[in-house]
Amino acid sequence: MKTIQAASYPVHFQKESYTKLSNLIATKNYSTIFILVDENSFEHCYLKFIPNLDTDKRIELIEIESGEINKNLETCIGVWNAITELGGDRKSVLITLGGGVITDLGGFVASCFKRGIDFVNIPTTLLSMVDASVGGKTGVDLGVLKNQIGLFANPEMVIVDDTYLTTLEEREIKSGTAEIIKYGVTYDINLFNEIKNNADLKISDLIFRSVAIKNEVVLQDPKEKNLRKILNYGHTLGHAIESFYLESEDKENLTHGEAIAIGMVCESYMSFKLLGFSIKKVNEIKQVVLSIYNKTNLLKNDFSAILELLKHDKKNVNGQVNFVLLNDYEDFKIDCKVPLELAIESMEFYNL
Repeated sequence: MKTIQAASYPVHFQKESYTKLSNLIATKNYSTIFILVDENSFEHCYLKFIPNLDTDKRIELIEIESGEINKNLETCIGVWNAITELGGDRKSVLITLGGGVITDLGGFVASCFKRGIDFVNIPTTLLSMVDASVGGKTGVDLGVLKNQIGLFANPEMVIVDDTYLTTLEEREIKSGTAEIIKYGVTYDINLFNEIKNNADLKISDLIFRSVAIKNEVVLQDPKEKNLRKILNYGHTLGHAIESFYLESEDKENLTHGEAIAIGMVCESYMSFKLLGFSIKKVNEIKQVVLSIYNKTNLLKNDFSAILELLKHDKKNVNGQVNFVLLNDYEDFKIDCKVPLELAIESMEFYNL
């Protein structure tokens, strides 16, 4: 599969990627190779990965606890201390082997350690393959507020090897599918139609096209000043819902994709009300989402708490919440102001 060239790094695919990684390590002559995992990627992916690493450099493994709840500065401090105690220096490289939490947090850790060391992303979940590992965003959460602390920093390379997907539960595959739906609705309707029709889906092709779309967008707008904002479709309300369930002691956490799927349904309804987006297409998006994800009952008593979390969205300006809405498939409008009453109405529509 052809390499995709991002602004300053390549995205390689499948088994042949590891030769590129070994060549990078030899060329850069790194002092130490640190590999960041969580307990899941260590158990299921590390032994698949390590035979592909052809090097005589010193390798050190650092493991953190899995889950969005651990994507915070406290975990970063633990990783920085581990790298320091293991003799890390500016010629070290950090390989992130895991899902979105690992790639987001690992990239942030590497970019800050001694003012920046190289890192390589090897995503092992569908979500991280099609989204988190590509595009140069790194960061961690502040409490339950998503990705409040971070910076833009590019890896030396990304390796997408979809054989790691065999280690995932179905729920995690579905979580990543939400991002593919997002690319389809906003940028390439063929992707959405493939998922809707569910006709002999070839996951490697879906991944490749998703990465290509994200790269096309990021190349045009690396710092999210304009076009890149389309990648936030479904994420404004979706992140608030995800954060609310994360902090609620009496509710099961939602995966990122489950929350974003709800957000896409709600924001398509907002698009209908504000921009005249076809109600037929709104219902089509809702039908596809509910065919993949179990319906979450958004309680009316929770609406105000969810809306309160909207106030902390990274895209807000002067206290105003900004949404990405749809004029049509592949035709979007950024920085849309949505009355809170309509946000509530959209959640009621999802519940119908």
